Amino acid sequence: MDPIQVTCAIITINNKILAVQRSRIMSQPMKWEFPGGKIEPAETEMECIQREIREELNIEIKLLDRLQPSVHPYPTFTIELIPYTAHYVSGQLRIKEHNSYVLMNRNELDTLDWAEADWPIVREIMKL
Repeated sequence: MDPIQVTCAIITINNKILAVQRSRIMSQPMKWEFPGGKIEPAETEMECIQREIREELNIEIKLLDRLQPSVHPYPTFTIELIPYTAHYVSGQLRIKEHNSYVLMNRNELDTLDWAEADWPIVREIMKL
């Protein structure tokens, strides 16, 4: 089974990193993650992440660097999580699908209960 390709953004706002908490009705309820979503057919990684951030958070971002993807097998599917670093550009942050969000210092990220696929990315970011 091919992994499901999902992009995510590590968004910096005022020198802090944005994390979002999955809702109670999502798979992996109440786990923290970097915002993003599935790549649609004929959509590039960069188009996907910008669309998802606009839809989920109501903000515009500037993408910076592509980091090392994280491939993680869950019981019924495998995900390839493709991270991009980004800076906030404009818009009023409003969560539409998630339970909550936080802005954290880079060295505090490991205090959250992250979704499993996000952990390798969290560790990589903490080293930057």
